[in-house]
Amino acid sequence: MKITANRIQIHVRERGEGDIALVFLHYWGGSSRTWAAVAEALSPRYRTVAIDQRGWGDSDAPEEGYRIGDLADDAEAVIQVLGLERHVLVGHSMGGKVAQLLASRRPAGLRGLVLVAPAPPTPMPLGDEQRATMARAYDSPESVGFVLDHVLTARPLSPALRQQVIEDSLRGAPAAKAAWPHVA
Repeated sequence: MKITANRIQIHVRERGEGDIALVFLHYWGGSSRTWAAVAEALSPRYRTVAIDQRGWGDSDAPEEGYRIGDLADDAEAVIQVLGLERHVLVGHSMGGKVAQLLASRRPAGLRGLVLVAPAPPTPMPLGDEQRATMARAYDSPESVGFVLDHVLTARPLSPALRQQVIEDSLRGAPAAKAAWPHVA
């Protein structure tokens, strides 16, 4: 489903029911599909809400607005539109950084925060060469494969999941890909 948040359309995948909603925020290069297996496992007990952050998956990709605050504003708007009275934020890497900022605002209904290998809440001290390398990370299937094998995973993924990660990373909007190395 698509939800209008901050004048753009944010794609959301919902599953399950329950008194507490788990709101999933993906890493730089991911999508709501990142959380599919987790959502499937938890949906018998919880309502799961996985968000395609702007510029990724099926969400709109504006030319600007990729600061962590913008992504947190989008997630907060989704939570409000869905009327989630009790929720837990679950964020991985970039999504963890977004979740930390949103949690720091102490939104109504927040019951917890789960961080999976989160990016730190402060800017990362990266040199120009590191930023340039990151900016090229999702340029080709080969570059995504390298990042997947040396940064994103500790052990090999199944062929189907590996293909999903490559597809999601390549599909990201140019503005979304370019923004993270400069706002991380």
